[in-house]
Amino acid sequence: MLDIAIAYSRYRFLGNEYLTWLWYLIENNPKKLNHIDKKLTSLAIGNRMVLENSHREGLETITIKGDEAGLEEGILALKKGALVNEVNFLYTCGDQIWKFNLKGESLNISSLKTPETGKVETKEDIEGAVLERIFLYDNVVEFVEISFQIFIRKRLSDEWQTKVVPQVKEWLSNSK
Repeated sequence: MLDIAIAYSRYRFLGNEYLTWLWYLIENNPKKLNHIDKKLTSLAIGNRMVLENSHREGLETITIKGDEAGLEEGILALKKGALVNEVNFLYTCGDQIWKFNLKGESLNISSLKTPETGKVETKEDIEGAVLERIFLYDNVVEFVEISFQIFIRKRLSDEWQTKVVPQVKEWLSNSK
C-alpha cells in the first residue's frame, strides 16, 4: 500500500488536469456540462485563474485575475505545457449564481458564495436557514464530485489519448 504522502505527490497532477479539462468543456462543449449536472444552467470562469508549469529550472506560476481579465495568457501558458492549478467558477442554476474557487491538487472548495437566502427573523427560522445553506453548499459539492468522477473515468479510458488530448490540442492551436 502506498504511503499517503507518496500517493498525494504522485497523483496531484490529476486535479490540475481535471480543472484544465473543465475549462476546455466550458469553452468547447458546454452542453456536456448539462449531462454532468441536470440542474446546471451554465458554468463559467470567474475572475481568477492560477496555472502552473513545471520546468527543469523550477515551477512557473501564472495568475490571471480581475473581472475584465482575458484568458489569452492562460491559453498561452497551456500551449507551453502549463495546467490549471486553481480557478474561480460561476455556477448558475436558473437565476441563482454560486461563486467559488476550486484548487486542483486537493479539490478544495473555498470562497464559496451562495445565492441570497431569506432573512432570519425569528428563532424558529434559524433551523430552516441552516438547512437552506446546507442545500446550497451541497449543489457545488455534488457538481465537483460528479464531474471529477466522470473526468477520472474518461482519463483512465483509451479515449483520453485518442480523442480528448487531440481535441484539447486542437482547441489550443485554434485559440489566439
